[in-house]
Amino acid sequence: MRRRFFVDKLENQRAVMQGDAAHHLGRVLRAQPGQLYELSDGSTAWLARIENVSRDRVEFALVEELPAYKPKLETTLLLAVVKFDAFEWALEKATELGVSRIVPLAAARSEKALLAAAVKRADRWKRILFESSQQCRRLRLPALDPLTAPEPAVSSHKSGVTVLLSESPQAKPLKQVLAGVQTGEAALAIGPEGGWTDSEFAAARAAGFREASLGKLILRTETAAVASLAAINYALSSD
Repeated sequence: MRRRFFVDKLENQRAVMQGDAAHHLGRVLRAQPGQLYELSDGSTAWLARIENVSRDRVEFALVEELPAYKPKLETTLLLAVVKFDAFEWALEKATELGVSRIVPLAAARSEKALLAAAVKRADRWKRILFESSQQCRRLRLPALDPLTAPEPAVSSHKSGVTVLLSESPQAKPLKQVLAGVQTGEAALAIGPEGGWTDSEFAAARAAGFREASLGKLILRTETAAVASLAAINYALSSD
């Protein structure tokens, strides 16, 4: 299977890759003229042939346009910041599961030291999304929002199915919450390991979020993200 890479633009049957990506392709992967790769500019995907490789620049000739998979389901993941190794693993897997947008949440019960350091991790998180998108051959990268408090984050979602994972007794099984729903848009909010506060619950309910449970077992934040996104994809995606 050919690897896919992102480039800034595809035009006039040509494409150019520069910087770190070109260095990786040319020096680490040892790409040679004549080799074929897939390229995407976020709108279209093409089969492309390498024409020239230099230190930090790879030039391609576009060979043929490829079928572009554009998921009909637009999913936003509102994910509380947890320990960075777990959070970044969740970012990678959420990208593979096709999320359109990721909103890191500064939840009240997120560790304060992690929140203080999170702003400096934004570039690393974007790189994780970039590399994961290439690996799973997405057409475009998911958007990454700045660190946001849960209250304004949930209030910005007024359409589609909106779900807040919860351990509260009134939370219904996610399967039941999704039953019969037909929509092309979903928002999923997942809290920190300490859970949501009363004010965060109140803000989500006021915004129309429905509380849902993944069962009797207590899952880590990153595990809950993968399990619930997979369930939403199965229940709502028409692809």
